[in-house]
Parts: sequence; C-alpha cells; structure tokens
Amino acid sequence: MKGTYLGEFEEIVLLAVAILYDQAYGLAIKKELEKQTGRTISIGAVHAACNRMQDKNFLEASYSEATSKRGGKRKKLYKVTVEGQKALTAARELRDRMWSQVSGSAFQSNFLT
Repeated sequence: MKGTYLGEFEEIVLLAVAILYDQAYGLAIKKELEKQTGRTISIGAVHAACNRMQDKNFLEASYSEATSKRGGKRKKLYKVTVEGQKALTAARELRDRMWSQVSGSAFQSNFLT
C-alpha cells in the first residue's frame, strides 16, 4: 500500500464521496466539489485523486449496471473504505487539535503595519 498521507484535495474528495454515498461517480464528485468549494475542478483531477486513494485503500470502486441513457456505459461508483474513514477521522482530529491551540491574537494584523 502506498503512503497513508491525506492531502487537502484527497480529503475533500473523500468527503464528497461520503456525501454522495451510493451516487459517487466521477462527474457527480466533480459537481459536488464545485458546489462545496466554489471552484472549478477538472474531471481529470477527480479521477487521478480517486485512483490514488484506491491505491491507498481509502476508496473502493464498483460498476453500476449499463444504461441506455449512457450509451450502454456503466458508471464507476466509489465508496469510502474503513481505512478511508480512519484517514478522514485522523485528519479532522489533527486539524481540531491544532486549531484549539491557536491563540486568538495569532491572526491579528498588528505586525503587518
């Protein structure tokens, strides 16, 4: 298994997959990310991130049934694995722990003047 480090983009992709649950396929993930972040996301970036996270065992994939609406093509559906859930929980705990240690004055702009 590759490294278990979870980058920011991978984290939000995992969260989008969890939000979409049984409808998490490439284009739906892209649209959810764009809705949540307000940024344009390329489908290639989504596919690359999903492939990396499959290699890390954070996501698993299966295929839907073929439909005439999609010209007989099947959707590749993603699901967060137990390892993916652990990685998300660890990332959240780290962020929460660090945020709790930030002083209220840390973001005052006095030092900029």
